[in-house]
Amino acid sequence: MPRFSVIVPAHQAQAYLPGCLESVLSQSYDDIEVIAVDDGSPDACGALIDECAARDPRVKAVHLPERAGPGGARTAGAARAGGDYLLFLDADDTLTPHALRAIADRLKETGDPDVLVHGSEWVRRDGRVESGTAPLRLTEQGPAPFRLEDRPGLLRGPGAARDTVCRREFAEREGLSFPAGRHAETAWTCPLLMAAESIATLDRVCVHHRRHRPGSAPGPLGRGDFDVFAQYDRVFAFIGQRPELAVWRPVLFRRMVDHVSALFTGPGRLPRGTHAEFLLLARAHYRRHRTPGTPVPLASRLRHTLVRFGLHRTFRLLRLGTAVHARLGKAATRTARTVRAGLLRLHYRVQLRLPLRADLAVFAAHGGRGYGCNPGALERAFRTFAPHIRTAVVADPAHHHTVPPGPRRLTPGTAAYWTALARSAYLVHNADPADNTGPDRRLVKRRGQVVVQTQQGTPLKHMGLDLLERPAAAGGTGVDELLARVGTWDYVLSANRHATLTWERVHPGRYTTLEYGQPRNDAFQTATAQDVARLRACLGVPEGSVAILYAPTYRDYRRTQRPHLDLERLVHSLGPRFVVLARAHHRQGGPLAPAAERIIDVSGHPGVEELCLASDALVTDYSSIMFDYANLDRPIVVYADDWEVYRETRGVYFGLRSFPPGAVARSEDELIDIFATGHWRGSRSAQLRARFRERFCPWDDGRAAERVVRRVVLGQTEPLPVVPPGERRPVPSAASSLVRSPLATVPQPAGSPTVTESH
Repeated sequence: MPRFSVIVPAHQAQAYLPGCLESVLSQSYDDIEVIAVDDGSPDACGALIDECAARDPRVKAVHLPERAGPGGARTAGAARAGGDYLLFLDADDTLTPHALRAIADRLKETGDPDVLVHGSEWVRRDGRVESGTAPLRLTEQGPAPFRLEDRPGLLRGPGAARDTVCRREFAEREGLSFPAGRHAETAWTCPLLMAAESIATLDRVCVHHRRHRPGSAPGPLGRGDFDVFAQYDRVFAFIGQRPELAVWRPVLFRRMVDHVSALFTGPGRLPRGTHAEFLLLARAHYRRHRTPGTPVPLASRLRHTLVRFGLHRTFRLLRLGTAVHARLGKAATRTARTVRAGLLRLHYRVQLRLPLRADLAVFAAHGGRGYGCNPGALERAFRTFAPHIRTAVVADPAHHHTVPPGPRRLTPGTAAYWTALARSAYLVHNADPADNTGPDRRLVKRRGQVVVQTQQGTPLKHMGLDLLERPAAAGGTGVDELLARVGTWDYVLSANRHATLTWERVHPGRYTTLEYGQPRNDAFQTATAQDVARLRACLGVPEGSVAILYAPTYRDYRRTQRPHLDLERLVHSLGPRFVVLARAHHRQGGPLAPAAERIIDVSGHPGVEELCLASDALVTDYSSIMFDYANLDRPIVVYADDWEVYRETRGVYFGLRSFPPGAVARSEDELIDIFATGHWRGSRSAQLRARFRERFCPWDDGRAAERVVRRVVLGQTEPLPVVPPGERRPVPSAASSLVRSPLATVPQPAGSPTVTESH
C-alpha cells in the first residue's frame, strides 16, 4: 500500500499533462501511486497517460468512455486508489520540488491527521506567480493536529481540492465524493474540513496551478457559475444529516453569500442578461439556508441585504459607482503625481544654481534600501576621520530604522532629497549604472561635486559594457546612457587588481580608481567575539549550533526566481546541530524558503556583514559575497548546480570551478555529502580558501574606509600600510570549536557516495 495516491484527471490538456506527471514522478519521496484519468479527452491525453504508465509502474491509467467532468473523473480515480492519503491535481498543476517529502514529514509529525492543508500558488500564462492560499491560515504555530473549531478560518478559504491531502479511509467512511459541476470542489472541501476529527497545516507552497488556461473551465460556457447553488445545497444537506455539524451553518452561510457576491460582481463571470436571474436564485438560497438570529458582520451587512432582497439593479449600480470612484481616484492621483513631479524638477533646478555645501556628504546604498554595504561603512568613516563633514543617508521610509543616530535621513523623491543631491559636496553610492535605480540616474553633476562609486563587490559575473550582448541581464540600458552615468563618477573603489582591470574596461571613464579594499569588510577585522555572540543571539541562532549562511545570487535570465536549493531537506539531512541563515538577493522579492525549524529568514536584515560575522560557514553560488566572506577565513562551499547555464547566459570572468574558495557541489546530494564527510572544513578547503584570499583580498585589513576618507576628503595621496592576509586575525566564529570537533560532521549513511575535496 503506497503512502500517497495522486489522482490526475485530464481533459484537453495534452500540452500540460506531461509536465504535471513528471513533477509527481520526479519527487524525492517516491512511495506513491499516480492514477491518471483520461476524462474522455479528444486530444492525445489518453495516449500520453498510456505512455507514462508503460514507462513507470507507479502510474495507473484509467480511461473513461465519455467525459464525466473533473468531479466525475476524480471520483473514478479515487475509487481505484490504494494509498493511505489522497492528493488531487489538475492536469495543468505541478508539484513543487520535494513537496511530497514535506507533506509526508508533516503528516508524521502530526500523527497522521484526517486532513492536511498546504499552500498553493497560481501561475499566469506568462509564467508569473501570484499568491494563492493565504499563508496566515496555514501557520504551523500552535497545537497540531487540531479540529476545525480551533482554526475556523480554514473554512472561509477558497476551498480547492489541490490544497488538501486527506486520509483515504476517512473519506470513504464519510462518503465524500466529487459531484459534477464547475464548483464541485466546494461540495468536497467544506464537508472534508467540517467532518475531520484531526487537521494539520503545512506552511509551504506545494502546488503551482495554471490560471486561465484555454478550455480549462468545466461545464457549459456562460452559465457554469449557476452551479454554485446546487453545490451549497449539497453541503447544507451534508450538515443536515449530521446534527453535530450544525454549529457550522452560520459560517457556511456567510461563505455562500460571499461566494455568490463575488461571482455576481466578477467581470465576465455571468453572461449578459442573466444577472437578475442569478441574484433571484441567490435570494432564494439566502432565505432557505439562513439561520435566524445569527448576527451578520458589520462589514458584510450591505452585501447581505442586497442578496437577501435580490436587489440586482442596486447591486450593479453600487458596483458601477465603486468602479467610477476608483477610476476618478486613480485619475486624481495621477494628476497630483504629475504636478508634484513638475514642482520637484523645478525645485531641483533652482537648487542647482545655489552654492555647494562643502560640509555635506550624501550616502545611498542599493537605491535607498537601507543603511549598509560600502556607503554605510564610509558614512561611519566620514564621521570618524572627517567630523567636520555633515552626513545624510538616502533611505526609503520602510528602511529608516536601519539608519543609526547621527546622519540625517533623506527619503527619495522629497524636496529635501533633491536639495541634498544638488548641493552636497560629496555623493557616495553603489548604484549599478546598468540599473534604473540610484541617484546617478537623474543626477546633474556639478563642478566641484565629488561622486564616489563604491561598487558592490568583486565582479565574478559580467558587468557594464560586457552585458550589452546579453539583453536578459542588461536591463535595457544602452551604451550612451551607461557611459553618461559613468561620466559622473570621480572615484571608483576596487578591492583587488582583478576588480580594477574589470571596472576600468566595462565602465570606461575619467575617474580615479582607488584600489584600497572594500570598506564594508572592515568590520571583519575590528569585530570582537562579544559582537559575534550578540549578533547570533539577535538572529535567534541556538547556542552550540553551526550556522550556515546561504546567500545565492539573482538569475537575470529567469522570469521567476525559483529556489535552487531545498533548505528543508538540507537541514533535515545535516541534523539538529546545524541551522541555516537564508539570505535572499535584494532583487528576489521574497524569502528563499517558508518558515521552518532551524531555517532563519534573514533577507530583511540590513547588514550582510553582520550575517557573515554571525555564521560559521557560507554556502553560495555565484554571489560576490564569497570574496568578502573569504576575509573571515571561515569555510565556503560553492553550490554550482547550474554553472553551465549561468556561464552561458550571464557570462563570468573566470572559471569558478578551477579557482574556487572552497569545496564545490554540483547537486544537492553532493552538497549534503560535502558536509557529511567534513570536506567543507577540511585541509584541502582551507588551502583553496587561502589561495583565493591572497588573490582577491589583498587590501581588506580593516582600514579600507579610512584610506578612502583620507584620500577623497583629506587629500592624502599616500595610502596607509597594509597588513598582509597571512598576518591578519579576523574574529573567529562563535562555534569555531564545535566546527573543529567531530560532532559537527554529519553521520554518513552506509553506501552513500563520497565527494573528494578536489571539487
